Amino acid sequence: MDLNSRLFDRIRVKPVERAPEKAPRSPCSFPGCAAEGVFRAPKGREREGEYFSFCRDHVREYNASYDYFRGMDDASMAKFRQADAVGHRPTWKLGARAAAAGHQVDESVFAEARAARRRGARGKPPQHEPPPQYNALAIKALMTLDLSGDATQAKIKARYKDLVKRHHPDANGGDRSSEDKLREIIQAYNYLRANKLV
Repeated sequence: MDLNSRLFDRIRVKPVERAPEKAPRSPCSFPGCAAEGVFRAPKGREREGEYFSFCRDHVREYNASYDYFRGMDDASMAKFRQADAVGHRPTWKLGARAAAAGHQVDESVFAEARAARRRGARGKPPQHEPPPQYNALAIKALMTLDLSGDATQAKIKARYKDLVKRHHPDANGGDRSSEDKLREIIQAYNYLRANKLV
């Protein structure tokens, strides 16, 4: 073995691990017990993150009698369990059916937001944009998407999403008969995107 080899310098030796020092344990939290409190037990509701330290015998006794819901009535327990399903975070229904499900929806807030959007950021009334001007290839791409020559960007995007969902093999139970149509739709949309028309 050549001790002067450049490879010899790259050998690494794992350092000797020292045993961690044991922290002194607290005595058992049970009144009158002088044993070492090795086992932790939760202090209960409203004191999450706090623990007792018990010896083996007393932790068994404590766990046998422990009841997190002690002192709660049935309605409070049901409410707690329902909130526990979502991690005690607030939730609400989404979509148009939220009002029908019993949630109060203030329509005036939505009306004000729509009016502000129409006015624009500076409070000016909305200006009507002229219909977009498309070249022959763009019109052909629009025809592939079953749209007319006056389609806006929003209409193009919505129609593209609808057609992809309709013709994708996953939506058709694995039927690949409409894959060619899907390919044409994607190519047409990519053409419109490449020319910044979408």
